[in-house]
Amino acid sequence: MALSSNSEWLQIAIVGGFNTLMETLMRIAVVGATGRIGAKLTRTLLGAGHQVRALSRGGPALDALVEIGAEPFLGSFDTGAGQLDTFFQDADAAFLMVKTDWNNIEGHYPVVAQRFVDALRNSPVRLVVSLSAMGSDVKGKTGHFESFYHLDHKLNELSNIDLVHLRAAWFMENTLAWTGSVAKYGRIAWSCTPDLKMPWVATDDIADLAAKELSHPTGEHRVIREVGSQDLTMLEVAAIIGAEIGRPVDYRFIDRTRTDVQAEYLKRFGSPEHWLDDSLTSDALNHGVVRFHGDHDVRPPLPTTMEAVIRDVWKPRYLEAVADGQQPETFPMWCARDELDSRQAP
Repeated sequence: MALSSNSEWLQIAIVGGFNTLMETLMRIAVVGATGRIGAKLTRTLLGAGHQVRALSRGGPALDALVEIGAEPFLGSFDTGAGQLDTFFQDADAAFLMVKTDWNNIEGHYPVVAQRFVDALRNSPVRLVVSLSAMGSDVKGKTGHFESFYHLDHKLNELSNIDLVHLRAAWFMENTLAWTGSVAKYGRIAWSCTPDLKMPWVATDDIADLAAKELSHPTGEHRVIREVGSQDLTMLEVAAIIGAEIGRPVDYRFIDRTRTDVQAEYLKRFGSPEHWLDDSLTSDALNHGVVRFHGDHDVRPPLPTTMEAVIRDVWKPRYLEAVADGQQPETFPMWCARDELDSRQAP
């Protein structure tokens, strides 16, 4: 199915009222259409009557979207595969996101951003919603946040396109990394200071906000949205988890200047580049370099709470880890071991 050549207009009369709602049905190109955010966004847009061109490398997840009306497009801006110069052809609007390449952390985002710009520059697209992250406003060595700085600034070169930057907080679903350590040790271990308030957001809320921005454009040339529903410390996250599973959960701060921790990470879990990126990321957070700034005009209210995600998403995976009892040791699990005393560095 090809996207139709002209936008349609849907007029909905509100029964019993005096107003008429005019909503543009658009042709929207979605990058990353089979991921957590992209799939929810695609389904929401299709449900609202929009036409959606779904970019993916293929597979059952793409087939499922095609069954409900999406137009498939095989390719990837992350790898450069496919006829990407035609992806935005005949589209009115687009959703963009980048999948992190942990083997090329610094170089990946600028390359993908340039591919976006090259494909969009001469396209008919006049509205782009881009998934960015908090910290994209800060220039300098901020770890993973620096990648989004480069993404935002490159996309801002598209002077003929209205652009919405969704600066997302930490994904609430990332707490899944700690199911194994809580199951085995009753503990979470991470490198953010215990009393640091950080914004968190559920991926479904990101998809819903992206759908709203695409379906109801403001007409502003550049829009910033800070996307986070709750500000929580790691002690508060641990308390929420403990309340849900009915057992105490500790939080252990991991000092990344410890040579024994770094040595174990490099020996068993990751590369020097990834270690440096994570260290710069946590430093930027702990020192207040990266944070949210805006009021409710910039940071719209979102419905999903951490309590809901822990109950509905995290707890089932935790119970699987408890039943399994043989979880592979990840770096977060190693950091949570009873033998690792976070209070004493060698």
